Amino acid sequence: MAGNSLSYNDQLAGGEAPELGQEATPATSPAGAFGLFSSDLKKNEDLKQMLESNKDSAKLDAMKRIVGMIAKGKNASELFPAVVKNVASKNIEIKKLVYVYLVRYAEEQQDLALLSISTFQRALKDPNQLIRASALRVLSSIRVPIIVPIMMLAIKEASADLSPYVRKNAAHAIQKLYSLDPEQKEMLIEVIEKLLKDKSTLVAGSVVMAFEEVCPDRIDLIHRNYRKLCNLLVDVEEWGQVVIIHMLTRYARTQFVSPWKEDDNLEENSEKNFYESDDEQKEKIDKIKKSYAMDPDHRLLIRNTKPLLQSRNGAVVMAVAQLYWHLSPKSEAGIISKSLVRLLRSNREVQYIVLQNIATMSIQRKGMFEPYLKSFYVRSTDPTMIKTLKLEILTNLANEANISTLLREFQTYVKSQDKQFAAATIQAIGRCATNISEVTDTCLNGLVCLLSNRDEIVVAESVVVIKKLLQMQPAQHGEIIKHMAKLLDSITVPVARASILWLIGENCERVPKIAPDVLRKMAKSFTGEDDLVKLQILNLGAKLYLTNSKQTKLLTQYILNLGKYDQNYDIRDRTRFIRQLIVPNEKSGALSKYAKKIFLAQKPAPLLESPFKDRDHFQLGTLSHTLNIKASGYLELSNWPEVAPDPSVRNVEVIESAKEWTSVSGKAKKVKPDEKFYSESEEDASDDSSDSESETGSESDDEENEEAGSDESSEYSSDESDSESDNKNQLAKCKSKTTEESDPDEKTNSKLQSSDASDSESSSIEESSSDSESDTESDYESKKISQKEEKKTWPERKPNKKDVSLLDLDDFNQVSTPVAVLTPAISPGLIADLEGLNLSASSSVINVSTPIFVPMKTHELLHRMSGKGLAASYHFPRQPCIFCDKMVSVQVTLNNTTDQKIENIHLSDQKLPSGMRMHMFSPIESLEPGGSITVAMGIDFCDSTQTACFQLCTKDDCFNVNIQPPVGELLLPVAMSEKDFRREQGP
Repeated sequence: MAGNSLSYNDQLAGGEAPELGQEATPATSPAGAFGLFSSDLKKNEDLKQMLESNKDSAKLDAMKRIVGMIAKGKNASELFPAVVKNVASKNIEIKKLVYVYLVRYAEEQQDLALLSISTFQRALKDPNQLIRASALRVLSSIRVPIIVPIMMLAIKEASADLSPYVRKNAAHAIQKLYSLDPEQKEMLIEVIEKLLKDKSTLVAGSVVMAFEEVCPDRIDLIHRNYRKLCNLLVDVEEWGQVVIIHMLTRYARTQFVSPWKEDDNLEENSEKNFYESDDEQKEKIDKIKKSYAMDPDHRLLIRNTKPLLQSRNGAVVMAVAQLYWHLSPKSEAGIISKSLVRLLRSNREVQYIVLQNIATMSIQRKGMFEPYLKSFYVRSTDPTMIKTLKLEILTNLANEANISTLLREFQTYVKSQDKQFAAATIQAIGRCATNISEVTDTCLNGLVCLLSNRDEIVVAESVVVIKKLLQMQPAQHGEIIKHMAKLLDSITVPVARASILWLIGENCERVPKIAPDVLRKMAKSFTGEDDLVKLQILNLGAKLYLTNSKQTKLLTQYILNLGKYDQNYDIRDRTRFIRQLIVPNEKSGALSKYAKKIFLAQKPAPLLESPFKDRDHFQLGTLSHTLNIKASGYLELSNWPEVAPDPSVRNVEVIESAKEWTSVSGKAKKVKPDEKFYSESEEDASDDSSDSESETGSESDDEENEEAGSDESSEYSSDESDSESDNKNQLAKCKSKTTEESDPDEKTNSKLQSSDASDSESSSIEESSSDSESDTESDYESKKISQKEEKKTWPERKPNKKDVSLLDLDDFNQVSTPVAVLTPAISPGLIADLEGLNLSASSSVINVSTPIFVPMKTHELLHRMSGKGLAASYHFPRQPCIFCDKMVSVQVTLNNTTDQKIENIHLSDQKLPSGMRMHMFSPIESLEPGGSITVAMGIDFCDSTQTACFQLCTKDDCFNVNIQPPVGELLLPVAMSEKDFRREQGP
């Protein structure tokens, strides 16, 4: 052991010692565990030696290694004394890394950090803005009350710094100081008020966050900065955008009148009288609109947040969505549905939050999400939490028009291997049956068929839901109650048994022969039942004693005696209560006369409601809404004021010159007072100009923010039209007039322009769906190419008049529902479809069943040597193909065994025999080094073992590969009775 230690130390001290600061591994020591422990002890000693070195290069290397250790989550606190010595280093790179380290550990090592406080104060005057900001961050991280005055002075000085980065850090320090000493609130509010006037987009988000933490109730500080924040919003970083949007949502709810009154009045007056003309109806609507005029500042907020719906950050999109939900007129809130559905392509955590908010929205306004019904269909790869939320949304969106489709979908979900999800599906069927009376009987029959299912959880949940449905119309379903009574021998789930007993007790007069026999069986097993079931047995005995005492008197007394000595005090109490109530004696009071009315009173039918119904009082997108409980720090949205406060408080005197100084870029921007953004002349000029505006929305918003620095431009922007739909109507009218008066050549030109705009919009859609950025030159070339194509094919195509933005994705086609007069009766075809809920094993229908055994054997598709580092293998999952019923499902796993990224992996050059088809997987943009990805494809082998030959390609190479299926993989597992098998077998 000693020899091992000596040899290790000698090796470090010798000429071939490893580099200083490098983590030693067991390989550096000859052998033994002692060398391993020595390496851990020696590692930090080497770093300390490097930090005490006279060479800046050694110190810089040591600091890089220490910061790397922190990034990996390793503890480097013991190096604090050695690091803090270098805080006064003249090398800027070393000083920056030292400050990064001190910010992390200053709170833990407060005493040592206080020794260098004079150095931090000197660093606040450093000419380098990064050093000044880092010094302020370290100073605010030392949470010692003694230095509060020093921190306060430093924050005041930093708030007046020329660098916006330093001012941003001053805003961050405000929150830390307030949490350390809340008594400094008044002085901090003065600093916040000063920073709120800052015009830098770098500072805006941070100071609003400080405002929300320190003084969220001081709305008066926002008045004069409201328009500036609205105009800067597009250029602020994403984190700041979220904070500002939430703050402005609260502000708007206190300063503006509710825009929903107009919608409510319009809905009330939407039905016109029989003898009322269209002109009179139009006059009515105009009067209602005149009675409510949206505040220009209210419109400014809604308009300036609209471009952020196209943000790549899910939090920003969610923040804008909740703003539209809480602030915009109901007629305009529908724009957020497409953006939220787009977020369902994100990871599961984002999906969970978005789906929770959609579930709340879909209860109140179903029409917003009905066009995207298919986007909420459950996928097999979804986790249970996502499946349950999608199921909740589908149930909320159910109506007479789509219930047939949804019940077919639910039929598949009930067969899921995820039993929790299958149980939730049965509850959803029950809710649909409650909400849509036309399908109640059909759903009930389908649930009764599920009672013969092999899965106990499915049966139990079906019993509970059937019990709730039978409460609505119990007189019509005596046969169902008899059928459920027979299931008591096989069902073991306590909730299901209790539900059956309750049903029999409530309908004991309708099943007089069965109820006493059920009580006899339950009396035998009373002691071994669950507490919930015991309570229902007692209730059943009491009800039968009151209605059929001749047969059940002795049984009831026996059960009451058993309950009298039960271990559970609830059952003992219930037993004493029932005995005094139903068995007359000298001590029984006046209540015993009304025992029958008490036990057999008509119970109200239960309301099957959504669990998200009571969440609408929380602000969407907040933690409180997600948890359905008020979280600490949650700020409630106030109710709309009856009368709007004075809007003049938001007016700011114009003292600025024509050139605006911007602290971020340091360049002067020219403001054109003669031209105004979205001027009326531009709006009325041509349809082509409007299309180009929608096409380059983000660029135009940037220009708007540049011009909106002065209050004149904000007034111009606030005087714009209230909605894009009005603008489009005006443009359509202008276009129809101009085309009538113009020559045929001009008509063709206008058609070409409109089709060109629609084509360019569709190209922008594809770009947004793939999340790729393109240069202006490539945009210009693509426009030229699309314009040439349109000139060739314009007679065959029509201009797209629909408002299209970057949010229009390929799979968001609206569900086309035929407009028909709905009749209360259900068609025979619908009944036949819905009766497919029967999952009984004894059915004569041949059903494809789940394979009992799925081999995990993989076949090599492409060797890594042949594929130049790209390896591919495939296997047959033995699941029905999602692309086509006739195709065999194949899962292909791709591995990148190189140290470089492989780009654009796709399939091409199919060489298939006649009749054979293949569904290729979508191209993979890139595969990281060492990465692996599994994709699904489908191949129709035409019931033969022919080889499917094709090419697997990357950006640079193509490789010939082939798949030949074993005979067994071409077959599907089918469950059928012997009778059906013989019938299919034939003579």
